[in-house]
Amino acid sequence: MKNKLLDMREYFNVNQETIGEIVGVTKTSISKWETGKETIPLKHLNTLSNYYNVSIDYLVGLSKIKNYENYIKINELNKIEIGKRIKLFRNENELSLRELANILNTTSSTISAYETGKTLILTSFAYQICKEYHISLDYLCGKLKNKMHYEK
Repeated sequence: MKNKLLDMREYFNVNQETIGEIVGVTKTSISKWETGKETIPLKHLNTLSNYYNVSIDYLVGLSKIKNYENYIKINELNKIEIGKRIKLFRNENELSLRELANILNTTSSTISAYETGKTLILTSFAYQICKEYHISLDYLCGKLKNKMHYEK
Protein backbone atom coordinates (compact mmCIF):
# COMPACT_ATOMS: atom_id res chain seq x y z
CA MET A 1 0.00 0.00 0.00
CA LYS A 2 1.60 3.21 -1.16
CA ASN A 3 1.00 6.06 1.26
CA LYS A 4 1.89 9.70 1.50
CA LEU A 5 1.91 9.99 5.27
CA LEU A 6 5.56 11.04 5.50
CA ASP A 7 5.25 13.44 2.55
CA MET A 8 2.22 15.14 4.08
CA ARG A 9 3.81 15.40 7.52
CA GLU A 10 6.93 16.97 6.03
CA TYR A 11 4.85 19.28 3.81
CA PHE A 12 3.02 20.55 6.91
CA ASN A 13 6.36 20.72 8.75
CA VAL A 14 5.20 18.78 11.80
CA ASN A 15 7.05 16.07 13.69
CA GLN A 16 5.91 12.54 14.47
CA GLU A 17 5.20 13.41 18.08
CA THR A 18 2.79 16.19 17.07
CA ILE A 19 0.98 13.97 14.58
CA GLY A 20 0.83 11.27 17.24
CA GLU A 21 -0.87 13.72 19.61
CA ILE A 22 -3.38 14.70 16.91
CA VAL A 23 -4.19 11.07 16.13
CA GLY A 24 -3.91 9.79 19.72
CA VAL A 25 -0.99 7.39 19.26
CA THR A 26 2.74 7.34 19.95
CA LYS A 27 5.37 8.68 17.57
CA THR A 28 6.54 5.05 17.25
CA SER A 29 3.18 4.17 15.66
CA ILE A 30 3.51 7.12 13.28
CA SER A 31 6.98 5.92 12.31
CA LYS A 32 5.74 2.37 11.67
CA TRP A 33 2.89 3.68 9.48
CA GLU A 34 5.23 5.95 7.52
CA THR A 35 7.72 3.16 6.85
CA GLY A 36 5.02 0.63 6.02
CA LYS A 37 5.94 -1.67 8.91
CA GLU A 38 2.34 -1.46 10.13
CA THR A 39 -0.92 -0.55 8.43
CA ILE A 40 -2.66 2.55 9.71
CA PRO A 41 -6.18 1.88 10.99
CA LEU A 42 -9.02 3.50 9.01
CA LYS A 43 -10.08 5.69 11.92
CA HIS A 44 -6.60 7.23 12.04
CA LEU A 45 -6.52 7.63 8.25
CA ASN A 46 -9.76 9.59 8.61
CA THR A 47 -8.23 11.83 11.31
CA LEU A 48 -5.17 12.54 9.16
CA SER A 49 -7.33 13.07 6.08
CA ASN A 50 -9.23 15.74 8.02
CA TYR A 51 -6.08 17.32 9.46
CA TYR A 52 -4.29 17.54 6.10
CA ASN A 53 -7.53 18.34 4.23
CA VAL A 54 -6.91 15.61 1.66
CA SER A 55 -8.82 12.51 0.63
CA ILE A 56 -8.10 9.11 2.11
CA ASP A 57 -7.65 7.90 -1.48
CA TYR A 58 -4.78 10.38 -1.84
CA LEU A 59 -3.17 9.36 1.47
CA VAL A 60 -3.08 5.68 0.52
CA GLY A 61 -2.05 6.26 -3.10
CA LEU A 62 -5.32 5.25 -4.79
CA SER A 63 -5.66 8.69 -6.37
CA LYS A 64 -3.47 11.65 -7.30
CA ILE A 65 -6.40 13.95 -6.57
CA LYS A 66 -5.93 15.53 -3.16
CA ASN A 67 -9.56 16.36 -2.56
CA TYR A 68 -12.87 15.62 -4.22
CA GLU A 69 -15.50 18.22 -5.04
CA ASN A 70 -18.26 16.63 -2.95
CA TYR A 71 -15.98 15.55 -0.09
CA ILE A 72 -17.44 15.45 3.43
CA LYS A 73 -15.28 15.86 6.52
CA ILE A 74 -16.46 13.46 9.19
CA ASN A 75 -14.97 13.28 12.66
CA GLU A 76 -15.78 9.66 13.34
CA LEU A 77 -16.26 6.81 10.91
CA ASN A 78 -19.68 5.18 11.06
CA LYS A 79 -19.23 1.38 11.14
CA ILE A 80 -22.89 0.80 10.24
CA GLU A 81 -22.72 3.07 7.17
CA ILE A 82 -19.44 1.49 6.08
CA GLY A 83 -21.01 -1.94 6.55
CA LYS A 84 -23.98 -0.96 4.35
CA ARG A 85 -21.60 0.22 1.65
CA ILE A 86 -19.59 -3.01 1.81
CA LYS A 87 -22.79 -5.03 1.47
CA LEU A 88 -23.96 -2.82 -1.42
CA PHE A 89 -20.60 -3.28 -3.16
CA ARG A 90 -20.75 -7.04 -2.61
CA ASN A 91 -24.30 -7.30 -3.94
CA GLU A 92 -23.59 -5.09 -6.96
CA ASN A 93 -20.65 -7.33 -7.84
CA GLU A 94 -22.72 -10.46 -7.21
CA LEU A 95 -20.35 -11.77 -4.58
CA SER A 96 -21.50 -14.04 -1.77
CA LEU A 97 -20.15 -13.57 1.74
CA ARG A 98 -17.98 -16.62 1.17
CA GLU A 99 -16.64 -15.34 -2.16
CA LEU A 100 -15.66 -11.96 -0.68
CA ALA A 101 -14.16 -13.72 2.33
CA ASN A 102 -12.08 -15.89 -0.01
CA ILE A 103 -10.89 -12.84 -1.96
CA LEU A 104 -9.79 -11.20 1.30
CA ASN A 105 -8.48 -14.45 2.79
CA THR A 106 -10.74 -14.23 5.81
CA THR A 107 -13.98 -15.81 7.04
CA SER A 108 -17.61 -15.21 6.10
CA SER A 109 -18.33 -14.31 9.72
CA THR A 110 -15.72 -11.56 9.54
CA ILE A 111 -17.36 -10.11 6.43
CA SER A 112 -20.74 -10.38 8.14
CA ALA A 113 -19.40 -8.49 11.17
CA TYR A 114 -18.19 -5.71 8.84
CA GLU A 115 -21.50 -5.55 6.98
CA THR A 116 -23.59 -5.36 10.13
CA GLY A 117 -21.36 -2.66 11.61
CA LYS A 118 -20.21 -4.79 14.53
CA THR A 119 -16.59 -4.33 13.49
CA LEU A 120 -14.81 -1.66 11.45
CA ILE A 121 -13.23 -3.21 8.38
CA LEU A 122 -9.45 -3.54 8.46
CA THR A 123 -7.62 -0.98 6.36
CA SER A 124 -5.84 -3.70 4.39
CA PHE A 125 -9.16 -5.37 3.46
CA ALA A 126 -10.81 -2.06 2.55
CA TYR A 127 -7.78 -1.08 0.46
CA GLN A 128 -7.79 -4.45 -1.32
CA ILE A 129 -11.49 -4.09 -2.21
CA CYS A 130 -11.00 -0.52 -3.40
CA LYS A 131 -7.88 -1.29 -5.43
CA GLU A 132 -9.34 -4.42 -7.05
CA TYR A 133 -12.73 -2.92 -7.90
CA HIS A 134 -11.68 0.75 -8.36
CA ILE A 135 -13.91 1.97 -5.58
CA SER A 136 -13.09 5.12 -3.66
CA LEU A 137 -11.98 4.42 -0.10
CA ASP A 138 -13.49 7.81 0.76
CA TYR A 139 -16.83 6.57 -0.59
CA LEU A 140 -16.53 3.32 1.35
CA CYS A 141 -15.80 5.33 4.52
CA GLY A 142 -18.76 7.67 3.98
CA LYS A 143 -16.75 10.74 3.03
CA LEU A 144 -18.35 10.81 -0.43
CA LYS A 145 -22.10 10.41 -0.80
CA ASN A 146 -22.54 9.17 -4.34
CA LYS A 147 -19.19 8.70 -5.97
CA MET A 148 -18.15 5.08 -6.03
CA HIS A 149 -15.01 5.14 -8.14
CA TYR A 150 -11.80 6.91 -7.26
CA GLU A 151 -10.28 9.26 -9.79
CA LYS A 152 -6.69 8.68 -10.84
